[in-house]
Amino acid sequence: MKKKLLIFLFGMFSVCTIFAQETIVKGSVKDAVTDEPLPDVTITVEETGQSETTDGMGQFKFSQAIPFGEQMLRITKTGFLPKRYPIIVNEGKTVDIQDMTLEVDQGSQADLFTITLSDDELSDDTSGSDNISGLLSSSRDIFQRTAAFEFSSSFFRVRGLDSDNGTVLINGIKMNKFDTGRPQWSNWGGLNDVVRNQEFSQGLSPSAYTFGGVLGATNMNTKASSYREGGRVTYSSSNRSYTNRLMASYSSGLMEDGWAYTLMAGRRWGNEGYQDASLYDSNSFFASVEKKINDKHSINFTSIYAPNRRGKSSSNTQEVYDLKGIKYNEYWGYLDGKKKNSRIKEVEEPIIMLNHTWDISSKTALNTNIGYQFGKIGNSRLDYAGGANPSPAYYQDLPSNYLEDGDLAGAYAAEQEFLNDGQVDWERIIDANLTNNTMGTNAAYVLYEDRNDDKTLTLNSIFNTELNENVLFHAGINYRKLDSENFAEIIDLLGSTTGVSNIDSFSQNAFDANNPDYIAYEGDKFRYNYNINVNELSGFAQAQFKYNKVDFYLAGSLTKTDYQREGLFKNGNNLDNSYGKGDKLEFTGVGAKAGFTYKITGKHLLDFNGGYITKAPSIRNTYTNSRESHDYVGVRFGNKEAGIDITEEKIMSVDASYIFRSPIIKAKLTGFYTKIEDANEISFYFTQGSSTGFIQEILTGVEKRHIGGELGIEAQVTPTIKLKGAASVGQYTYDNNPNLYINSTSEDFVDVQDGEQINLVDDVTTSNLEGYKVAGGPQTAYSVGFEYRDPDYWWFGATANFFDNAYVDVSPLSRSSAFYTDADGLPYNDYDPDVAKGLLSQEKFDNYMVVNLVGGKSWKIGDKYIGFFASVGNLLDKQYKTGGYEQGRRADYRALRDDISLEKRVFGAKYWYGRGANYFVNVYLRF
Repeated sequence: MKKKLLIFLFGMFSVCTIFAQETIVKGSVKDAVTDEPLPDVTITVEETGQSETTDGMGQFKFSQAIPFGEQMLRITKTGFLPKRYPIIVNEGKTVDIQDMTLEVDQGSQADLFTITLSDDELSDDTSGSDNISGLLSSSRDIFQRTAAFEFSSSFFRVRGLDSDNGTVLINGIKMNKFDTGRPQWSNWGGLNDVVRNQEFSQGLSPSAYTFGGVLGATNMNTKASSYREGGRVTYSSSNRSYTNRLMASYSSGLMEDGWAYTLMAGRRWGNEGYQDASLYDSNSFFASVEKKINDKHSINFTSIYAPNRRGKSSSNTQEVYDLKGIKYNEYWGYLDGKKKNSRIKEVEEPIIMLNHTWDISSKTALNTNIGYQFGKIGNSRLDYAGGANPSPAYYQDLPSNYLEDGDLAGAYAAEQEFLNDGQVDWERIIDANLTNNTMGTNAAYVLYEDRNDDKTLTLNSIFNTELNENVLFHAGINYRKLDSENFAEIIDLLGSTTGVSNIDSFSQNAFDANNPDYIAYEGDKFRYNYNINVNELSGFAQAQFKYNKVDFYLAGSLTKTDYQREGLFKNGNNLDNSYGKGDKLEFTGVGAKAGFTYKITGKHLLDFNGGYITKAPSIRNTYTNSRESHDYVGVRFGNKEAGIDITEEKIMSVDASYIFRSPIIKAKLTGFYTKIEDANEISFYFTQGSSTGFIQEILTGVEKRHIGGELGIEAQVTPTIKLKGAASVGQYTYDNNPNLYINSTSEDFVDVQDGEQINLVDDVTTSNLEGYKVAGGPQTAYSVGFEYRDPDYWWFGATANFFDNAYVDVSPLSRSSAFYTDADGLPYNDYDPDVAKGLLSQEKFDNYMVVNLVGGKSWKIGDKYIGFFASVGNLLDKQYKTGGYEQGRRADYRALRDDISLEKRVFGAKYWYGRGANYFVNVYLRF
């Protein structure tokens, strides 16, 4: 017995000795200037290729055994000079290398990334490029960088998903809009020097600040002490979105008294970018002030004010492009010898925030934040209730309209008129109003603005702690409140002195039945006027575990959201359902995700992620037409009794990756699958066929499937030459036949019974969309390129990018029973299924290749740096379509058949083209 006890005690001692003698290599990395922890730094063992990355607190720990003896660590991060650290690994010992430092690479080409993308490609928040905006230079993944810098101009969407599936934060405060779910990147446009401190979590991977979405999360850190001391002045010129840009910034660094500040101002301007009359006028101001009270507490105040005005450009039919070229823009015309654009987007939404950081211990921190954003977003356009459509590309004025009637002379005259002019006739518009003045009638034309005046308050606390060497825990609670005023406001009466009548030209009902004789003048609200109030309370918790062979994480979230509309006009088309407060709509969103990384060796890893998310639909996809009524999706049909109901959107997503990392080659191959259910899509347009008028097209219960693969690879073949490649191959399709119904106040769709408007299209039908491709950029994209970086601080790079499988956005109405049903409700007697199949086939765009060049040089003069770089996009001046949509104006069989059979279609699809050859040049001084 005693012998057995001795053996047992010896065994226990041996086990304890083994655990006690575990070999550990860990440490931390900081900015050499600011002394701030650096996240996303890659630490590589040069001999074996094993690598780890620092977390949000700059810490790292190798989870696999490193060979004993002398080893060399290489630490790298984009925008910083790499360093090598020698270490000695002894059995059973801990190697703890705290506070290694990296210095900013003063000649880094990363400046190009943080300057050109956010200013140029992200100027239009409705474009496809906003889907990859959060990546910028914060991502260390070659595929993500390629998607951001090479694919964005082609409306490419990562995994085919819209940007509302990603979360953007500033100092932990969520910046996604309730209206669309997307971030409004122009709110901080032109402030590139101060939004470069970013932490990016890709896909479902964990974030220390938020639960995020299936496209990940980006947090921009604007704490004043996080910027290196010094200043920078930059001048740029381009023919993309603007022609000139001037920026200046200065950071004090953390001073001895515990204060730090960072200031920046910038201006971007130009009469037009690549498209005609696409003016750009933007000013940007930034201030961040921080007080480090003691070793545990600091307070930071940030203010951002970036007002901007941008002239929009039109989508056009192929007939129009053939006549006027891809730079043509129908929205402008000459007035007093200058180009005047009728469609101006103006954004003026200042942001202020106060952030408190409490370092409870070296391993635990609590960040408490309050943010407030207010201001306006305006989109101007012409109203022509008393006159003819002023669009120079209006279908009745194009040659195709005359050719349809066999009028060759009329077609030739229309062609010549369009070729020689083809722009908005401002003088004719003003003359029509002057004529109406003499007759005592109201304005035929006015220029007005669709306005959203939002006030958003955000309060949150984010808790982070390292429970032990293996476990990190993150949690947060967040409250957001939105008060949104929505109205149309007259900004120019265009010569009229008699104002404009507030009457719906389609139904002839008053837009405000409480004031039916209302005449609106400049600065007055008209057409619609309502408020939307939103409350959102959310929380998340997340645990990360790191071990020798496996890292894994678990996270969950809960979100309560409510919307309520308050009508300030009593719309004449919806007398009983537009004024006062409507129903309060409540949604409960839940999220759960998990993932793990299995380390086969230091070079070979497998990574898996999966998640299920439900979320409230955006405001835009909740109300069928919030400008006219309280109606929301499904409300007119008794909700569930008709088989449709407003509910949360549901997303299920999984991905799996193989990762290879060595000192020379880094590669990642990923397969992904995402299923979206119960989504809503609402569109507004005119239709022309068996029924004619302005309609709201409501799709409910939409399901989509996104499946595909991604590859990113780069090879440092010599100390100066790097080869790189990326590919995305996907198939993004509608996965069911969703519910469809139409809402309209136009005469063909309504009847009057007992003095009340009765909608004649209340019947819920289905749209046969299953199998059709989801529009939104190319579903196949490849890129190959190289970079040469000379030790003498000049560099050059080139890429060739190939795109395919991009499709036009199809009309749901023409894929419904409305396509084959006559006005009497019976099927067309001449309906041919084979012909119909051809008519309803989805248009696929031609594939194309785009070649881009970039290069630069920097010089050190004393303690200052001067840099220059330039990029040329689409070097070969390739013309290509980036997107488009079918017009629903002729959505029935006979009308569509006859239109397609014409020599020139009257209502062909409308397209966007990418830019031809373009450039961007930049010079800067750092001091």
